[in-house]
Amino acid sequence: MRRVILIFLVGAVWGCSESSESVPFQDVDIQEVYTDSVSIRALVVMPGSVGFAGSDGLFGSVDLQNLKVRTQRMTHLATFPEFRAVAHTSTDFFMLSAGDPALLYKTGDSGSMELVYQESGPGVFYDALAFWDDTNGIAIGDAMGGCLSILISRDGGNHWSKIPCDRLPEALPGEGAFAASDTNIAISGDFCWVASNKGRIYFSADKGENWEVSQSPVTSATDSFGLYSLAFYDAEIGYAAGGDYTNPKGNLSNKISTSDGGKTWMLQAQGEAPGYLSCVQFVPGRGGRDLVGVSFNGIYYSKDSGQTWNQLDPEGFYSIRFTSDTVAVASGKGRIAKLRFK
Repeated sequence: MRRVILIFLVGAVWGCSESSESVPFQDVDIQEVYTDSVSIRALVVMPGSVGFAGSDGLFGSVDLQNLKVRTQRMTHLATFPEFRAVAHTSTDFFMLSAGDPALLYKTGDSGSMELVYQESGPGVFYDALAFWDDTNGIAIGDAMGGCLSILISRDGGNHWSKIPCDRLPEALPGEGAFAASDTNIAISGDFCWVASNKGRIYFSADKGENWEVSQSPVTSATDSFGLYSLAFYDAEIGYAAGGDYTNPKGNLSNKISTSDGGKTWMLQAQGEAPGYLSCVQFVPGRGGRDLVGVSFNGIYYSKDSGQTWNQLDPEGFYSIRFTSDTVAVASGKGRIAKLRFK
């Protein structure tokens, strides 16, 4: 019966025949594929489809060949969860709600999504979800009891356990993450980086067994200012961005890069656009030079590892994932779109 959900989430390959020379992008075509009244911040690229989840319990997939969108709604105790994070293994799709209660679902043998983890209490708020491989997964949330909330699965997502605070770095007051685009976690090999709302970068070299933390050049001036998104091209080249959504044009100390796996970070594009970014992603196959960032400010592109940026389009999105080196899926307020860069 698991095939019922997997067929729902997986379609034929979109974009596999597309290719591009490694030349800078000049423009982007936007094709709307889904509209609704919900907010969609969580995307994950799977074989032949992009899975998504959002507010009002909505989740579904976009077939990458014919753009057909399939949707369902999840209810819990007669309410609709607010989903802000999704992930997948080779056999299962996962989605995680943000607030209290935190609800983590996975593809079930019964043909419907099954609840595999639940957490309630003051301060419960989860922000992002990812997998190293088919066995090991991680979810991160705001600090509780003096440390970040970090869930780990070692059995393919069937069971999850919370790392106790005596095994984690001490959190700063009010530390957590922004559940803006499900990109607070970046994974490369066994490595994992987590960006916090206080501008700190958490790092694990062993799939979440041990953790250390360092302060980036981004410091939190207000509760709404900090790092919103983190991406790594490989184990060395990374980029993080954010700012303050209440001051979307603010462009100081909101973009940083690393070329040594996060040991050191440098401010980039100081005093230059873009301002606030909710999601940043590397363009596949371009050596870590090309980046695209999105927010409700528009779509921005960098051809020089994030040192300078150009706005390609003023259309606003919350999150973006590339399916090839020229094609991406983006989501936002009431919409999902296919983006073709050229």
